[in-house]
Amino acid sequence: MIKQILIKNPYQLLATAAFIDVFILCVCWEWFISPLRPGGSWLILKGIPLLFAIPGLWKGSVYTMQWASMLILLYITEGLVRILETGANFWLAALETLLAPIGFVCLLMYLTPFKKEAKALQKKLQSEP
Repeated sequence: MIKQILIKNPYQLLATAAFIDVFILCVCWEWFISPLRPGGSWLILKGIPLLFAIPGLWKGSVYTMQWASMLILLYITEGLVRILETGANFWLAALETLLAPIGFVCLLMYLTPFKKEAKALQKKLQSEP
């Protein structure tokens, strides 16, 4: 199993880890660390979209990585908005604001060679008569 992990692209691993961490953070934040209402709130459901992305990220699916790069921007925005709160919410929002951009940048770094290859192929096809 360790060999399977080591052969993966480091950006892919970091992006997957960031998505898992943001999911765990969202669930813990809204369930028991600092929920809007005592006993938890329905905002715990905000982590569900991340669950749909994680298997595709782990497999290296380019399509999943493309839409996941747009999804993670929602969590960056939430972190930036909620960082204005006080107490534990400030620290949780700061952590989310740190983790989500890591995932975003790693996705972009992983996808860059694929985009270059696609552009080169398109250019080659257009130049042929």
